[in-house]
Amino acid sequence: MTRHIEIYPVRVIFIILTIVCMVVIFMFSRDNAGKSSKKSGRVTEAAVETFVRDYDKLPPAKQNSIRDKAEHIIRKLAHYSIYMSLGFCASMAVGRRRLRSRKNAGVLAFCFLYACSDEIHQHFVPGRACMFTDVLIDTGGAITGMVISLVLLALAGFIRRKRGGSGGSKPAAADAPLT
Repeated sequence: MTRHIEIYPVRVIFIILTIVCMVVIFMFSRDNAGKSSKKSGRVTEAAVETFVRDYDKLPPAKQNSIRDKAEHIIRKLAHYSIYMSLGFCASMAVGRRRLRSRKNAGVLAFCFLYACSDEIHQHFVPGRACMFTDVLIDTGGAITGMVISLVLLALAGFIRRKRGGSGGSKPAAADAPLT
């Protein structure tokens, strides 16, 4: 018996976006410590100048202290947010499913293992380190992205049912399996 495979454009787009997220993560991770610090330093400088009142009037020692603390937070938020994007895209690529499902476990395992491979990769980059705490931050971001996608998929299903859409007889674009 031949199984018919339907590939929906929305899911293909999210598969491509998942790959794009992975490439972006890899590109950031391959930067040596100096280049990575320079990138986050520019973001940090803009953030403290925007959010810290009279930052430019503070003594240099105080500015450095604020900038160092802010840079640590910004670097961790960068980990969290890029993996939130990865978790969202990977989850959307899988499509609608129940909260407690093998598909969710698969997306979570995928994001966790990619975070582990990312940290191992950084171990071999000059001046960078492999930190399990970053894996946990990355995984937390991925879970957040997954939850956002599940909420959006549930809302889309609810709206579709309210409008008298597919009525459950035919799967929506994000519902059908790829294999």
